[in-house]
Amino acid sequence: GCVETSVKEKNVNLRIALLAKDKLEEKGFRVLLTREKDAYLAKEDRAEFANQMGADAFISIHQNNFEDAEIYGLETWFDGTDKKRESGRLAQLVHEQTLQSTGAWEREMHGDADFHVTSNTKMPSCLIETGFLSNEEERGKLTDPSYQEKIAEGIVQGIDLFFHPKTMYLTFDDGPSEECTDMVLNILRERNVKATFFLIGEYVEKYPEVAKRIAAEGHTIGIHCYRHDYGVLYKDVDSYLEDFQKAYDVIEETTGVKARLFRFPGGSVNAYNKPVCKDIIKEMTGRGYIYFDWNASLEDAAGAKSTKEILANAKATAMGRDKVVMLAHDRVYNTALCLNQLLDQFPEYKMEVLSPEVEPVKFVLK
Repeated sequence: GCVETSVKEKNVNLRIALLAKDKLEEKGFRVLLTREKDAYLAKEDRAEFANQMGADAFISIHQNNFEDAEIYGLETWFDGTDKKRESGRLAQLVHEQTLQSTGAWEREMHGDADFHVTSNTKMPSCLIETGFLSNEEERGKLTDPSYQEKIAEGIVQGIDLFFHPKTMYLTFDDGPSEECTDMVLNILRERNVKATFFLIGEYVEKYPEVAKRIAAEGHTIGIHCYRHDYGVLYKDVDSYLEDFQKAYDVIEETTGVKARLFRFPGGSVNAYNKPVCKDIIKEMTGRGYIYFDWNASLEDAAGAKSTKEILANAKATAMGRDKVVMLAHDRVYNTALCLNQLLDQFPEYKMEVLSPEVEPVKFVLK
């Protein structure tokens, strides 16, 4: 590695690696080091060692060096050509968590790494450059044991989240639509992600092939309503039940799904249904149906929102919870347009579908 003044990269790396090893073992991980002392091991041998041992992840720790001593910051590299290894998700988690732990300046995450250890390992792999030894101020931090502790903590937290992700239930209301739902489904299929769609009956009648595709591709189908008319829907209990049954029949006839899950238009408690919501909930749950509200939202149906606003809303409202039910709408073009970015910004979450076995998120009835 590089050498600046009397500081050697190999020594800083080893100290960070040993700290990370201890922290990971405290969490129950088995950790293998390519070296435990000042001994050289060729890059080819490092990759081969990881492959022979059947490692589940490979993290290469480094410090950077550059002729311009003003350059500083943390960057992470991975081989983005092999999507199956999930190296990108590992790199993103290690990158983000180390930045959060250290407060370091963020440089880029690079998906075009051509390093031997990132390209020739068979498991998810990344290489983190924790800072620049060529920058005097950053070199001082990198040699500080307390800062090394922060780096190790960030790396460990990223690894832990990679193997023990939080859970997000991505849900789409108000579909299907002719254009946007297909765009959403294409992205979900490419990324092997399943979601939950709360459908509107009249749109199922209008776009039956799209509704059939939702079911055929393994997504959960729930009922939203037949017609999204708050005045009629929440007139009284009977009016709601009539609309619900009509939606149920259309969805079953079109997709073959006997939906047990449903979502109230506007949520279980809203300005339109306050006088009748408790009675509707009592009747519906008595019939064996399960409703889901949400605890995070893209807020994409609340007027024209840019993709930037949609992504910011999702991040802000998720609030890092362990369990997130995210509200989105598959009739909104910008939502479909930024869905890939949305999925990318939640690497710490595993996307799951709602089911009757999932504990529902419900608004509080007052």
